[in-house]
Amino acid sequence: MFWADVPVARASFYANVGFTSAVKGIASGDLTAIQAGTVVEKLDTLQVDKGTTIPQLQTILEAKWNDYQTMVTAFNPWNRYGTYWDGTWHASGVV
Repeated sequence: MFWADVPVARASFYANVGFTSAVKGIASGDLTAIQAGTVVEKLDTLQVDKGTTIPQLQTILEAKWNDYQTMVTAFNPWNRYGTYWDGTWHASGVV
């Protein structure tokens, strides 16, 4: 399971006040951040070779978390949100 920080301008698109975390006993501040959309949670399954050591596993998980954070930061389907035409284009968007 990974948590990633959401760019501030996009938090409202991730917000979900009814969200329930996969983390049992999650701290109320962490749950509030996820529900507010400033943090996003991803539950994932990882399969590794039987002989994988703890340090190797930690390195794999850190790389996967970095990839997830990079994706959350870069993925922006709202970059044209609010753009409209009324005879003239009014460009808008969320950064």
